[in-house]
Amino acid sequence: MWTGQPALKVGALQLMGRQPPPGEWKGSEELVLPVPAKEEKPPTESYDVSRLRSSSVEIREKGSEILKEELQKAQKELKLKDRECEKLSKVREQLEQELEELTACLFEEAHKMVREANTKQAVSEKQLKEAHGKIDMLQAEVTALKTLVITSTPSSPNREQHPQLKSPSKTVFRKGHVRNKSTSSAIGNDNNHSLPEEPISKESKEIDALLFAEFQAWKESPTLDRSCVFLERIYQEDISPCLDFAKRELSELVQSAVETNTLTVEPVASLSLPLVKASAVECGGPKKCALSGMSRACKHRIQLGDSGNYYYISPSCRARITAVCNFFTYIRYIQQGLVRQDVELMFWEIMRLRKEMSLAKLGFYTHEF
Repeated sequence: MWTGQPALKVGALQLMGRQPPPGEWKGSEELVLPVPAKEEKPPTESYDVSRLRSSSVEIREKGSEILKEELQKAQKELKLKDRECEKLSKVREQLEQELEELTACLFEEAHKMVREANTKQAVSEKQLKEAHGKIDMLQAEVTALKTLVITSTPSSPNREQHPQLKSPSKTVFRKGHVRNKSTSSAIGNDNNHSLPEEPISKESKEIDALLFAEFQAWKESPTLDRSCVFLERIYQEDISPCLDFAKRELSELVQSAVETNTLTVEPVASLSLPLVKASAVECGGPKKCALSGMSRACKHRIQLGDSGNYYYISPSCRARITAVCNFFTYIRYIQQGLVRQDVELMFWEIMRLRKEMSLAKLGFYTHEF
């Protein structure tokens, strides 16, 4: 222990430029200044290490903060890219789905177009075939009309088709024979006694007011509907009785085919008569009429629509069917506007066709060789 504290204190005050307070020391007293002990300085190496440690800690903190920020930025960018990738994948899936649907739709549309084209082709071929058949039928009807309508009208009747209009035949004498008046008168007197002289009659006509009024009403709006008054009367009086055969079911089919213009009448070739199929035998035969059921020489046969069955018919049945067909052909031409005649002439032509139906149903017909 060192006990020199007051001296040290005074010396220290002097060194600091301060005077000691009065009474603490006198100037005569010897000032003993103690030698201060050497202060131990810390080593510089430890100081530098601590500074380095503190600076490294700060650097690490700052570096970690920077890395955290960059990491956050990278994570945000990665999330954005993930979202973009999801959007692009969704767009790709949507495009692939639309492409598949479009491909399926195109294939379906192509198959549909092919089916429609095949259907239209089949329909067109069928219509072309029907058109050719109708053309042939119309040509035959036109030919028949030329002989039935044009060459035989009330104003100028065809005398070949109306034998009652022919002038009575004159007695033709052979060449080389000469008769005197007495001989010829004697022969004439003998003939007068043997055969009564037939009076020469001229056909007279008078329009029935009721029938003509019904025809005029029908002519204003021509129709093939049998419910109208004009056709209803003709059905009851002419058409139904004319087509009333012994085979009722077949008669109804024939009438329906005549009304729809699908009946075909064709002659039977003589060479094909021995070769008769079983189906044709069931529908009559060359020696049996399918409509009347009677044994007759059948030179014609009919076909109803596209059935493929042929029915052999006798000349009398053929005359009855053709008479009704001629009537329907004429009123169809009137309906289509192809007949350009006076109303009276058309009325008399219809009356003539009704007369043919009446004669045919009574058994009168013209024999064709």
